[in-house]
Amino acid sequence: MKERFELLLSLKTLEYEINELLNFSRECEECYELLQNKLDSLHAFMTCEKNVNSWDKWGLDEVILTSSERVREASVRALCDMEKHQSTRTCHHQLSGSEYIQTLSESVKKELDDYGINELSNVLFIGSGAFPISALTIASEKGASVCCLDIDAEAVALGRKLAEWTGLESKVAFTDQKPERVTFTKGATHIFIASLVEDKQGVLRSLQDTVHHQAKIILRYGNGLKSIFNYPVDPHRLTDWSVINTHHGEGIYDTIVLEKKIHNATT
Repeated sequence: MKERFELLLSLKTLEYEINELLNFSRECEECYELLQNKLDSLHAFMTCEKNVNSWDKWGLDEVILTSSERVREASVRALCDMEKHQSTRTCHHQLSGSEYIQTLSESVKKELDDYGINELSNVLFIGSGAFPISALTIASEKGASVCCLDIDAEAVALGRKLAEWTGLESKVAFTDQKPERVTFTKGATHIFIASLVEDKQGVLRSLQDTVHHQAKIILRYGNGLKSIFNYPVDPHRLTDWSVINTHHGEGIYDTIVLEKKIHNATT
């Protein structure tokens, strides 16, 4: 029982600190560095063996679940805010490195060859955010054509400016339209769904009638303790998709690679 309260206290402390640091950062720009450090520390918290073991024991506890969801909402708000800050500063040549950004960029580089992405690929990235490191890494490392989609119009505008600043505007397009309304979607060879996209099932439903049957859907998510920083997914609900591969590791998120199931017509 002591472990339960230790885990609960840790989650409540994380939520409080993230919310407070976000408020501080909005008042004082220099505090974004403190917020960045706190978000960076979540990776170590999520992969700490002691914390993982405590979650395995108490993760279904209603109070623990509620508290973990509150941490996730706080961290998502903070990250979206911080990415806008980072994008603006980068375009003004002011940004220092972040462990989160570096780790994410390295994760993407490792994924590219596994997914068969090359200069002929058309990559749709859903939930790209204001600081689309994944999308820019894909375009710069492999020369693929990329379309970034985000429901936040401000994030889209900032992402477009960042692409221009990095000289990748000819390879990376941006939109705030729904994926089924974007022409690029039909010809996409790879579709990434970001871990911070909440309604993953809804996005998959919207893609069902649009994407090519050979397109790879790279779904990023975080279940268990990783759900304090990523929206989860229930693999048992992916009934309209074939699971090609899964990856669970020490990274920020886990991934499932999907392809659309082909239903043979009956005669």
